Amino acid sequence: SYENRSQQGVTWTVVSPIIFTYRIIQCRDLLDPGNDALLWGHVGDGALTGAARNGSKPVRRFVVIDETVHRLYGPRFARYFEAWGVEAKILPLATTEENKSLELVAKILEEVHEFGIDRRAEPIIAVGGGVCLDTVGLAASLYRRRTPYIRVPTTLLAYVDASVGAKTGVNFAGGKNKLGSYVPPVASLLDCSFFQTLPRRQISNGLAEMLKMALMKHPGLFRLLEADGRKLLCAKLQPCDAISGSSSEQEDGAVASTRIAIETMLEELAPNLWEDDLDRLVDFGHLVSPELEMQRVLPALLHGEAVNIDMAFMVYLAHQKGLLTGDEKERIIRCMRGLELPVWHRDCTLDLVRQSLQERLKHSAGSLRMPLPTGLGRA
Repeated sequence: SYENRSQQGVTWTVVSPIIFTYRIIQCRDLLDPGNDALLWGHVGDGALTGAARNGSKPVRRFVVIDETVHRLYGPRFARYFEAWGVEAKILPLATTEENKSLELVAKILEEVHEFGIDRRAEPIIAVGGGVCLDTVGLAASLYRRRTPYIRVPTTLLAYVDASVGAKTGVNFAGGKNKLGSYVPPVASLLDCSFFQTLPRRQISNGLAEMLKMALMKHPGLFRLLEADGRKLLCAKLQPCDAISGSSSEQEDGAVASTRIAIETMLEELAPNLWEDDLDRLVDFGHLVSPELEMQRVLPALLHGEAVNIDMAFMVYLAHQKGLLTGDEKERIIRCMRGLELPVWHRDCTLDLVRQSLQERLKHSAGSLRMPLPTGLGRA
């Protein structure tokens, strides 16, 4: 809108609301050739899906897959695309925390450019854990300024956390996720059957983020994790029909716990996707953990493990401030231990805590936001 003429010259104010719509789809047997979600789940409209299927133009997909996932599932992805007659470029990469960098983004973009994609009709597909999804998301947001992409999480942590929000990013200058963008995928396709090949420690790692949302927003989820967390861990959160001899209670726990974790996460993220409001309950456990995780401590801490150490620290702080009773504090710590999560680390020193607070102050408009529990499922 044209405003006025002033001593500074002519002034225009531009207001341009940006609306992103994306789909999060829980589906079983994603790699079954009878399931078209991997190709058309992001479209969502039957008429469009039919037109896309029956078009004369060949279907092409560029897929970035974590190299460990590729060793386990690469042949199944290849057979899936072959069954649909899709021209697919599958790029396995070592998507580790150490490699989470602009160099990896550049490698992806070089391969995308060489393959050549229609950025309107051929979304890039990212298959792997949070590092893979974050890195590919940033690459897609940069390629021709924004190319659609699809997330396929293969770890529990990515399933309930990285796959459902809008953030992308890589590490930079020794800091975790210092470079990134807010560009959500066109779709996240969630298939819990990938958990079957995860090490037990990786299941614990994801349960930490589920516990975070339970402590912040959902007493029922906390009680579920408190009572059945060990069973969920042992069963790798598989529904009972996927596990011989499991009980209906197990199915309820596995399905309900992931559903509630995702719903509570979305309740927090959706109204504040660009983090204009810095008072974010989802930041619980993320005050000290970024610095702790980037310390390269040995043995290396996984993201959820670092988050849990941070949460345990804050639980004790909340108790000291009179926000939690002694019984509530002990119940939370017992629950953490039951999920086989660390509650302390020798490198979580007072100096590290001070350093973390200073880092947060730099990026929080000069005031420190510290989410703390005020009960079991309240904050």
